[in-house]
Amino acid sequence: MSTDLTFTRILPAPRDLVWACWTDPKLVTEWFMPKPHRALSAEIDLRPGGAFIVEMEVNGNVMKNPGVVLEAVPARRFVFTDTYEPGWKPNPEPFMTAIIDLADHEDGTEYTVTVRHRNAEAAERHKDMGFFDGWGTVADQLGAFAVAQQGPKPEHEMVVTRQMDATPAQVWQAWTDPELLQSWWGPAGYHCETEEIDLRPGGRWRFTMVGDGQRFPNLHEFGEMVPEKRLTYRLSGFDDMRHHADVVVTFAPENGGTRVTLHMTMVDMKTADARKFGALEKGYETLSKLAETARTL
Repeated sequence: MSTDLTFTRILPAPRDLVWACWTDPKLVTEWFMPKPHRALSAEIDLRPGGAFIVEMEVNGNVMKNPGVVLEAVPARRFVFTDTYEPGWKPNPEPFMTAIIDLADHEDGTEYTVTVRHRNAEAAERHKDMGFFDGWGTVADQLGAFAVAQQGPKPEHEMVVTRQMDATPAQVWQAWTDPELLQSWWGPAGYHCETEEIDLRPGGRWRFTMVGDGQRFPNLHEFGEMVPEKRLTYRLSGFDDMRHHADVVVTFAPENGGTRVTLHMTMVDMKTADARKFGALEKGYETLSKLAETARTL
């Protein structure tokens, strides 16, 4: 027998919401355990070696299974294991490594779970424990819960969120200090060339984002700016500088750090089309750079 157990489901929700449900501690507890069992709390740090710990209640017994994140490719792949505990402490009796792969599907998200074990005997034992029924039930719960999170006009909206190991004050500084903003904005491999920048309500940032051998003119026109809580901007760009989207960014304290959520309402394309251009991945890459900048302040 193989050391892997795997299955694929089509979940009726977009990839960004399925990803958020897997990586947002507040959302994980809503679907993670097959009912009537339940998840009580979760700790998730998306950096390699960061904690992945879910406190569970099963038949009245409360338990934790400390593990770590191995890989987190935004909205594409999430890998965690109990082979190590946080701090790279070896687990003397590891059980599994879980690989969650997400891909676009015309009906939502192609959701593939692969659970890898140290030997065939462990995989057989997990199968006999009810792996397919249990993880299958959880997949159905995840799909239903993700659908319920869509909110109004999902065909034109995209949400990118990340929990950061920095205070709201640090994250706010990274976003509103002109020198700092220019240093991290944009996906991996991109940099900004600024023409003008005025970071205040009614101000604007005109710049060109450069990467992959291309140049993308951008204009952010700022609206609300509530320190350490919320900012909004109107996004225009490309050669004709047309209005592409309205963006709301929120900053909320969470687990000693900050949850940053970027909510984009697009005016000239649907979410599905934006995903085809990699907008979701690029959004998460950008927030990753913000997290690293804020953490050093």
